[in-house]
Amino acid sequence: MSAGGAAPPARSQTDVVIDAVKTMLREGNLRAGDRLPIERDLAPRLGVSRGSLREAVRALVALGVLESRQGDGTYVTALDPATLLSPLSFFVEMSEFSSAAELLAVRRVLEAESASLAALHLTEVQLAELEAVLADVDEMVCDLEHIHPERTIEADATFHRIIAGACGNSALAVLIENLSSRTVRARLWRSVNQRESIRSAHQQHRAILAELVARNPDRARVRMSTHLLDVEDFVAAHPYQVALAQDGPVVPPPRQDG
Repeated sequence: MSAGGAAPPARSQTDVVIDAVKTMLREGNLRAGDRLPIERDLAPRLGVSRGSLREAVRALVALGVLESRQGDGTYVTALDPATLLSPLSFFVEMSEFSSAAELLAVRRVLEAESASLAALHLTEVQLAELEAVLADVDEMVCDLEHIHPERTIEADATFHRIIAGACGNSALAVLIENLSSRTVRARLWRSVNQRESIRSAHQQHRAILAELVARNPDRARVRMSTHLLDVEDFVAAHPYQVALAQDGPVVPPPRQDG
């Protein structure tokens, strides 16, 4: 009984199964790649119906914890961050534009930290890859009238992905990848309609790379944070255009008569 005298809500059988699987994983009775016991053995062992067991298994498959193999049973996945955090991408993509500023703020915090960590972990090969990405854009920004915004956005994404991947924290890298996907079309809209922003973003990328080459984590963090704050400011200043850019072609905002 709770302090107020009311009994706590009863757990569903599905919740019982999910909690049991989590306990088995936590205690090492189930490991990545293991096959889940068959229904007729597992259901009575957990004290649930086979229908509830199937429902729980479907939920755990959707969460990336289990995978069903046709004709071969159900197995624990690799339990890697990319799989377990994949539902986050659904949340990000389905978020209303009103929450875009919040997502961008989270992305800024995470990427600033990833840049700081990457300054200490980037290999010479990865630094060379970053230089190659920016060198390609060096040529493009010389002629903004004939530039291909899609190519600059692709280079932008590659630049950020290399840094996140080199931070030494796979969970952090996956979180950044999922959050970055939400702003791709908005950044493309900006590149198409504000060509000078391409040169500005490129200069900021150059400043970030300089700090990474210098192995300066604190300055790399500040440079990345400043760069992404610029994106936040842009989104805040162009809410109508950016909202439309998430779903389709941008059209002029409605006229305000009177």
